[in-house]
Amino acid sequence: MKLIVGLGNPGSDYACTYHNVGFMAVDALSSRLQSPDFALDKKSNAYLSEQILFGQKTLLVKPNTYMNLSGDAVSHLARYYKIEPQDILVIYDDIDIEKGTVRARKCGSAGTHNGMRDIVGKLASTDFARVRVGIGFKPDYMALADYVLSKIPTAWRELMEKACAVAADFAEEWIAGKQWQDLTKSV
Repeated sequence: MKLIVGLGNPGSDYACTYHNVGFMAVDALSSRLQSPDFALDKKSNAYLSEQILFGQKTLLVKPNTYMNLSGDAVSHLARYYKIEPQDILVIYDDIDIEKGTVRARKCGSAGTHNGMRDIVGKLASTDFARVRVGIGFKPDYMALADYVLSKIPTAWRELMEKACAVAADFAEEWIAGKQWQDLTKSV
């Protein structure tokens, strides 16, 4: 079984914010693959969509916790389904990458992302794949939290949607078993 997790914050207040590009990418993948609708699983406190993709049972996941507690849902699902870290892929925003640039890696550290730090801590592993969607560097006049929780301006929305589509491409290749290592693509 494969687990593909998009990170974000629940609720309409956070929809279309930079911090929710992980949700946006998983939604793009779900739509492209015509996956079943997401349903809330109360045990994991995550929205799940399960299907068979490329011969693999695959679970698309959007944790229903705030970003900093993303590891709760991921670790619960990994334990429940007996999923090894190598069969997990996490898609999330990254302020250290230019807007419109997407990077995929087979493993690595959590960097400065608190949601990833929580997942790494609760899985006790960094040996899972990740796709980072660049949201650009925060303006000097803004606090980090204010920037990542701000709505994506109309001028940047199309670029961010294209970046999420690229993230979905990388996830689709990963599910299909294509060997990718440290890929970077700009839109």
